[in-house]
Amino acid sequence: MGMTMTQKILASHAGLEKVEAGQLIEAKLDLVLGNDITAPVAIKEFAKIGAQGVFDKARIALVPDHFAPNKDIKAAEQCKLMREFALAKGIVNYFEVGEMGIEHALIPEHGLVMPGELVIGADSHTCTYGAVGAFSTGVGSTDMAAGMATGTAWFKVPEAIRFELSGKMGGWVAGKDLILHIIGLIGVDGALYESMEFSGQGVASLTMDERFTIANMAIEAGAKNGIFPVDERTREWAASVASRYPEAKRTYKEYSPDADARYAREVAIDLSRLEPTVSFPHLPSNTKTVSKAGGLKMDQVVIGSCTNGRIEDLRVAAAILGGRRVAKGLRCIILPATQAIYLQALREGLVEKLVEAGAAVSTPTCGPCLGGHMGILAKGERALATTNRNFVGRMGHPESEVYLASPAVAAASAVTGRITDPAEIQAPPERETFSRPAVRA
Repeated sequence: MGMTMTQKILASHAGLEKVEAGQLIEAKLDLVLGNDITAPVAIKEFAKIGAQGVFDKARIALVPDHFAPNKDIKAAEQCKLMREFALAKGIVNYFEVGEMGIEHALIPEHGLVMPGELVIGADSHTCTYGAVGAFSTGVGSTDMAAGMATGTAWFKVPEAIRFELSGKMGGWVAGKDLILHIIGLIGVDGALYESMEFSGQGVASLTMDERFTIANMAIEAGAKNGIFPVDERTREWAASVASRYPEAKRTYKEYSPDADARYAREVAIDLSRLEPTVSFPHLPSNTKTVSKAGGLKMDQVVIGSCTNGRIEDLRVAAAILGGRRVAKGLRCIILPATQAIYLQALREGLVEKLVEAGAAVSTPTCGPCLGGHMGILAKGERALATTNRNFVGRMGHPESEVYLASPAVAAASAVTGRITDPAEIQAPPERETFSRPAVRA
């Protein structure tokens, strides 16, 4: 019996010819990642085990992004601990305020992950990097500490679900709608400790930003990881990153599943049949198409996060909000995911359009996504967000509500003040409009 993509990457990093689902292995790591919530715990555990130095100063990344710029004294202390550890251990990839970004946008932007590599991060959305054909998964802070010290980690090899994509998405439908549709279809535990492997001719139509969004939310289906095949789009992305960041100029290996790879099940999805989709409180799996969402009134719209704060997302938001105004009484908060994305949005005039529309555009940070800061909800308030979770109290008061949607639905809803199909206020352009190359000053 053959192996899936994930199994091949794990086997290679474990120095084994073959692995099987359920097998326990020890594998070498290409990158260990932590943020200002999880890394301080890992740093303390690192000291407890008596570790002196890290396994590789260039293969650890520390990104203060959840409560940074510092929300309060506790947040400042957490970031200070990270900063001092990074300096003491000579860690190369420490990103302070002013050069930081939301970690899961920043890491691929700098080319710190490439196809075929193995990454762990003390954050559940580390699964984002499967977009480039890497195996990446979230771990606990103790595992992060051991990874920093030894450069290895233990894994149980997961089974896989194969998602066979056909057709192309149309209208305002985007990658966020696809992953919300999948989670609604299989449930929040529908891929529990399994690999979500995407395949089929429909994959080619998905932009890299869409793939990052989809892989990012694999954890919302309970998956160990999500992973895409390496194709021409992936190779173009890798070449583009390598042209901008020296650390990305390295040889990488492409993996593909064997023809006789075993899957726990297969799910066929026709992309052309998808509609703009919204997740209602209090689970990402509680999905409805926008046409059935009832036009609920919103108090706040948030566009950003590690799920949907990339340049394509801001282009979509500006295309809808440009020349219009945010509804009176509604707060629209927009957070570019990295400094580079923020700068690109400035160069393209997107920020001007968004601010003129009445949106608040702010520094890269996770911010309100996890109820951190810059957008906390009061009792009884509703927010429509491009984030990834809508659990009870996720953005603030336990009696507030969070609805998940794409940037297009979020922007349209910011204009009307209620959950709105973007096609109601603007005809969709060609899909490739938002994935055009960056404009350089």
